Amino acid sequence: MDAIALVQHFGTLDLFLTMTCNPLWPEIKEHLLSTDEAQNKPDLISRVFRAKLEELKNDILKRNIFEKVVAFMYTVELQKRGLPHAHFLIILANEYKLLTPESYDRVVCAELPDLDKEPYLYSLVVHHILDCPCGHLNPANSCMKNGYCKFNYPKDFADRTSKGKNSYPIYKRRYTGEAIKIREQFLDNLWVVPYNPFLLGKFNCHMNCKHVIFDPPREFSHF
Repeated sequence: MDAIALVQHFGTLDLFLTMTCNPLWPEIKEHLLSTDEAQNKPDLISRVFRAKLEELKNDILKRNIFEKVVAFMYTVELQKRGLPHAHFLIILANEYKLLTPESYDRVVCAELPDLDKEPYLYSLVVHHILDCPCGHLNPANSCMKNGYCKFNYPKDFADRTSKGKNSYPIYKRRYTGEAIKIREQFLDNLWVVPYNPFLLGKFNCHMNCKHVIFDPPREFSHF
């Protein structure tokens, strides 16, 4: 109800952001014994993730990496293996709303970086952002339902970003001929989860970032 009230007052959502705890963060590893596993140290995991979460909030709200934010909401959830992740919904001020494909590309990328120009970012995308092989490459993957990936991977190639028919844009995913071998399968831009390069590079964890294109039904036209 709080979220609905925010949308009624400030307008429709602009960004959906997910941050997942990385058990290989140095702040976690340096406090583990050689026989310890991160998921068995909930006190350590919670403290480090909380610190990272507060830093992310500072980036969004105080450093204005997405320009002026007028409202946001988030929830922290725990995965079955015990690692926390947070989902953010962000509403931007009217003068900073992302309304064109060009503005989408300034915030979100859905391609493999250039290995020669950005080797560090490339390594993070490969480690955190590439979706696990599914579909015909791995029909037994947990995301499969009735023979299809519930997240619609692999995506289609696209030479440029455009507005989609559902709630998310169709991001630029060019065919470059480049692929990386993951779990005995070669994955290319069709398998890249949308991300923000700055946040991914800073936090070194799974950091999914998407635009939300909201076309409300008639009963919500007053939003």
